[in-house]
Parts: sequence; structure tokens; C-alpha cells
Amino acid sequence: MNPRTTPRTRAASPRRSALLLTAGLSALSLTACGVVDAVGGDGAASPDRDYDITVGLLLPDKDTARFEKFDHPLIESRVASLTNEQGRVVYANAEGSEDKQSEQFQRMIADEVDVIVVDAVDSKAVAPDVEKAKEADIPVIAYDRLAEGPVDAYVSHDNELVGQVQGRALVNALGEGAENSKVVMLNGEPADPNTALFRKGALGELDGKVDIVKSYDTGKWLPEAAAEHMREAVKEVGAGNIAAVYSANDGMAGAVIEVLQDAGVTDLPPVTGQDADLAAVRRIVSGTQYMTVYKSFLLEATGAADMAVAKVQERSIQFDALARDVVDSPTHKDIPAMLVPVVALTKENIEATVVQDGVYTVEDICTGKYAADCAEIGLTS
Repeated sequence: MNPRTTPRTRAASPRRSALLLTAGLSALSLTACGVVDAVGGDGAASPDRDYDITVGLLLPDKDTARFEKFDHPLIESRVASLTNEQGRVVYANAEGSEDKQSEQFQRMIADEVDVIVVDAVDSKAVAPDVEKAKEADIPVIAYDRLAEGPVDAYVSHDNELVGQVQGRALVNALGEGAENSKVVMLNGEPADPNTALFRKGALGELDGKVDIVKSYDTGKWLPEAAAEHMREAVKEVGAGNIAAVYSANDGMAGAVIEVLQDAGVTDLPPVTGQDADLAAVRRIVSGTQYMTVYKSFLLEATGAADMAVAKVQERSIQFDALARDVVDSPTHKDIPAMLVPVVALTKENIEATVVQDGVYTVEDICTGKYAADCAEIGLTS
């Protein structure tokens, strides 16, 4: 990937990594303790602030399950809560097309929404639309991926840490002799700036500790593209010789596992993922996927909604402690940022993460053929 598209995060990175890795679980439960509301929450706005707010929400695709199932409804609910049910969200999904997203973006500018929250299909391609929003005096908040152009704020995760968590999990799973283990690496979409950060973090853990025999970038994060890469790796390396697979997200992980199973592999190697999709959590329960990275959808979506409403009400997001960090994009420096904690999800902590946070119930996870596996790891309702 062109290094120009890689954002630089500043804010005591080593300290942050240590803090988030040791405190991830407790941070993910902040919402249950009311901490999210304490930071720019419902009581923060004075009665004379404008509640008649229209938030434009642009999400990139429907292949990533979380966007439709969690991010959109959570942002919508939070905006309504912050505005005494007077605010509304106008939503559009680009379905993987940067041209379609540009049309949606320009329509929202023409409709004079008050603020735009955008998860860019292509962080560079969206920059002209961000510029147009700026000219129209519409604030833009980059969501999940750092868009280029004059964005007003950024809400995401410490994405290099995501890769570190994935890489560290693979090294731990391989144990002694890991340096001789053949690992296939499936990265995400090259135009997504997060891809470079995930890869950088993962390589920081994997380089010199394993033998990376094949590495691929996966266009648009498509599972079918990941499957094609994996079939090539199986053909060239040999299914039985692949000791582990770094998969950057859960959709690709599912495709990887299917290819290995089709190749006759019964003792599956550890496979990583990201996003804690329900299908991935079930695979972890059954032992076919080793881990995923759980990123609290609730904290990220709530943070984006809080920032959006604050910007329209002309409140300082730094003063309200909504943006404690700053990041640099290839085009702009010192962008106020909220970076949400992440945690490695394995069999051992499903109940303490996605179940405790109300993302899934035990009944959601432990249906049908997964019931026995759930019982074996003590995951019962």
C-alpha cells in the first residue's frame, strides 16, 4: 500500500497500547456504568441548544455485518436520545462503490444536512466531497476509517493495536517453534487506510517470530477475493503445511476456513479475525476460528453521535472530552480523535465481552449445532 495513505496517530503510543491491553475488558463495559452519558451525554446540552438536527450517515458496505446491524441503529438511537427525539439521521450505504458514496455525499450536501458522519469506501477518493462539505459549512466526522480532506474529527480505534492483538494471538497460539511455522497473511483493502495500520501492528508481532510464506491484499475486503487468495496459498504452500492464517477481518476468516475445509484440513490452524461478527463468534465457540478482535460498536457509534451533535450545537469536542487524541491524515494534521479500546475475543472471554455488553445473547450464539460446544466451554444461559 502507498504509505501516503497511512494516517499517523500521536498520543503516547506505547503507554496507550499497554493501557488498552490491560484494561480492555473494563473499558468495554463503561456504558453499563453510565460513563458514556457522563461524556457529552444527554444532560450535557442546555435547554436552549438546537435539537432539530439532521445527521447524514454514510456507511461503506453491507458485506461487513456490523454496519447494518449495529452502527446505523446505534447512531440513530443516540442522536434521538441526545436531541429529545427531535434529531434525525439520514442514512445511505454505498454498497462498496466509491462513486455511489460520492453521489450520496453530494446529495446530503445539497439537502443541507447539519453534519455528516462518513465511513469512506476509499479514504482518498472521498476528499473532494469533504472539501465541498467544508465549503458549505457542514462539519464532517470521519468514522471508523480516516478520510482525507478537511475532516473536523475522527472516531475509530487504535488500529495499529488491532493488528498487534491479532499478531500476538497467532504467536501465542503457535507456541514453541513458532519461528518455523508457515503463516499466510490476508490483509484488507489497500485503499482503506486502516489496512496499513492493521498490517503494521501485526507485522510488529509476527516479523522474526514466524515464517510469512504468502501475503495478499484483499480488494474491498471481499470474502470471495480472500477465498481466491487462500486457494492459491493452499496450492503453492500445501494445505497441511500452513500453520496459521492472519486474516484481517471475520468475513475473510470465514472464507479462509471454508477453503481449508474444502482442501481436506480437519485439524484447522489458528485463524484470526476482526469485528466479532456473530458467525465468527460461533466459529470460535466451535473451534474453527481461533480469535477475533472485539471493538465495542456501542462506544464507537455513541462517540460519533456525541461528536456530531456537539459540532452542530457548536460545543468544543475537546472541552467536552470527546476527543482526547489527535491524528494526522495525509492531507491534514492535528485532527481531534476519539480512539475506542479493543480486546482479543477467544473462547475464554465471550461471556465477558459480547454477551456482557449486550451485543449477543447466549441464545443468539448457542443455537442448534453450537449448543454442545457452548456447554463444553461453560457458555450457558
